[in-house]
Amino acid sequence: MQTFIVWKMKITELINNQTTAFSFEILPPVKGSNINKAFQSIEALKEFNPKYINITTHRSEVVCRTLSNGEREQYSVRHRPGTVAIAAAIQNKYKIPVVPHIICSGFTKSETEYALIDLAFLDIENLLVLRGDKAKGTSEYELSPDSHDHAIDLQAQINDFNKGRFIDDTTFDKPITPFSYGIAGYPEKHEDAPNFNSDIFWLKEKVKAGAEYIVTQMFFDNSKYFAFVARCRTEGITVPIIPGLKPMTLTSQLDKLPHIFHLDIPEEFAKEMRRCKTREESSQLGVEWCIAQAKELKEKGVPSIHFYSLNAVESVKKVAEKVY
Repeated sequence: MQTFIVWKMKITELINNQTTAFSFEILPPVKGSNINKAFQSIEALKEFNPKYINITTHRSEVVCRTLSNGEREQYSVRHRPGTVAIAAAIQNKYKIPVVPHIICSGFTKSETEYALIDLAFLDIENLLVLRGDKAKGTSEYELSPDSHDHAIDLQAQINDFNKGRFIDDTTFDKPITPFSYGIAGYPEKHEDAPNFNSDIFWLKEKVKAGAEYIVTQMFFDNSKYFAFVARCRTEGITVPIIPGLKPMTLTSQLDKLPHIFHLDIPEEFAKEMRRCKTREESSQLGVEWCIAQAKELKEKGVPSIHFYSLNAVESVKKVAEKVY
């Protein structure tokens, strides 16, 4: 009898049903930490039948240290290495499909190629293709001559790899299972886009280039998501558009999240959050707001809801208990 292996399915296949799928994102452990915290996050959420788990990728940062002679030295460190390894460990342990992030920022084309080789060997076929974050403490992208400038350029390298072509134009036996990948979408516009029309134009180009689905940046106003989806459909973008949600846990995030992710917080929510006196109160309010968001999205028939669980695993669990 043939055994059905769920992790050998594309994300679009996993979410192609009549119910709204559940998924979430985790970070690799901080350098020097073990994998147990990541496993603990999965243990807390696996009861909700996650269809897939995303694992973020983080670029190296330039930091300074003082030497014994008093001089200052700059060196490069990646605080959260191991995306490929942790993806393989999770898929092996939990038999849940994993989606490692592949990014431009901080990675050369050669490093990307070796990551793709490793992922193919490990039988991991799903990716999320992103430009990635700026280096810490900088306002501009600092890309090396051997890095991709944009996610669509990274897509081209993955497409070539799927066809059996390396970056030096030599050929090889193409992967038995080609990579399938999604991209990011921004209901409130990417920070670098000159306008929303331009943002939608490039999103459409990335779908034409092979992206099979879109995962949105977090948002706290569902009307922004629905308007974004409507605009995409008008422009002929027909792939699934998965909403990304994050339950707010701290009042301080009212300032931090809009600054970091360039999004708006509805005044109704912000007003209630400002009234919170304790972390418990703000966390509970964040859960309640996220539950309301998720319930409306589910009622509208979204194919999946993707949760950003950084420092919010327990809150995500409380949301899932009410929604799934």
